[in-house]
Amino acid sequence: MREYFESIEDTLLKPYAVKSKSSLGRYFKDTASPTRTCFQRDRDRIIHSKAFRRLKHKTQVFLSTENDHYRSRLTHSLEVAQISRHIARLLGLNEDLCEAIALSHDLGHPPFGHSGETILNTLMADNGGYEHNIQSLRIVTKLEKKYPHFPGLNLSQETLFGLMKHKTAWDSPPEITSNSITTLEAQVVNIADEIAYNNRDLDDGLNAQILNESHLDNEIELWHDAKACIQKDYQDLATHEQQHLINSHIISAQVMDVCEQSKASIKQHQLHSIQDIQTVNNNIIEFSSNMKKKNQKLRKYLYKHFYLHPHIYRMNKKGQQLIQHLFHLFNEDTKTLPLSIQHQINTQPKKQMRLIADYISGMTDTYVQQEYISLLDPHLSPSWHLPNTH
Repeated sequence: MREYFESIEDTLLKPYAVKSKSSLGRYFKDTASPTRTCFQRDRDRIIHSKAFRRLKHKTQVFLSTENDHYRSRLTHSLEVAQISRHIARLLGLNEDLCEAIALSHDLGHPPFGHSGETILNTLMADNGGYEHNIQSLRIVTKLEKKYPHFPGLNLSQETLFGLMKHKTAWDSPPEITSNSITTLEAQVVNIADEIAYNNRDLDDGLNAQILNESHLDNEIELWHDAKACIQKDYQDLATHEQQHLINSHIISAQVMDVCEQSKASIKQHQLHSIQDIQTVNNNIIEFSSNMKKKNQKLRKYLYKHFYLHPHIYRMNKKGQQLIQHLFHLFNEDTKTLPLSIQHQINTQPKKQMRLIADYISGMTDTYVQQEYISLLDPHLSPSWHLPNTH
């Protein structure tokens, strides 16, 4: 069965795509699956990991307890995987590798999103800092403990390379020294992450009535142009129907733009193999210059009017305070930690703060609140509802 899937790749994929049967393998020797390619197996190991399940209750922008319809880190990761697979299929690249990278790219996010990452990085400033892309690698190579013969998930090297090279406008991790190779599949996930992040935050912001549609009409060309197309094709739409179709139109337009620009770039650089990709310094998978400008304008708009909105800022600030209080408590009195963490600290005392950061970063939003109430303020009510925005 595995050989059947590998033969399909030989038939459908471009010569510069990553083929499963040509994978560089895993760090620890592992018997190949008889029914799945190596990248399909990576995907399954990621989906069945504890870190992946916890993403359900980790903040994207809104706290996971705010509303069932707002994105969490889990739903964001699924949307990135879907967009990645679509782009990969259109470009003749390996969909399974794209999916594995996409599903694992946010495993290292702590509770409360980027604000949680910021406070953990401050707390760990003298101990190597904290960066969620690096933490994602740490999770899949060390922290997940499910198998008797190796730590982590023992993913294929190409999936790990994709995590090492994950980089967007919001994520700029330090360069990781390794013998990693550049793949177009990793670049697909990077741009799919940006497409998903911007457009779905736009959707959540409108649903929360924090963003104003009339402002978008006047200030955001992507929105204005998409709205004109939707209104030309449809009449008498409900507001939520129109907004959904506009958002969908923007994503489709960006996917098509990426594919057209990337095909032109592949042709320009005369790519015929993975080795050819290593000679190109710039990204091959990218927006056209015009779409890039439009997307940058949307990103700046979201930053100013959404991410810095008082309601969002207040939630983030409260989350940071909870993390900070718990971190200091655990560091000053390690007996408040679970016995398993205490044992690790006793055997590796120099890594105490890193082990505490690992423990806190693995928590969900709700678990941080529960721990704070349990340890520091038993009378605190865990109410996180947004103030009425009307």
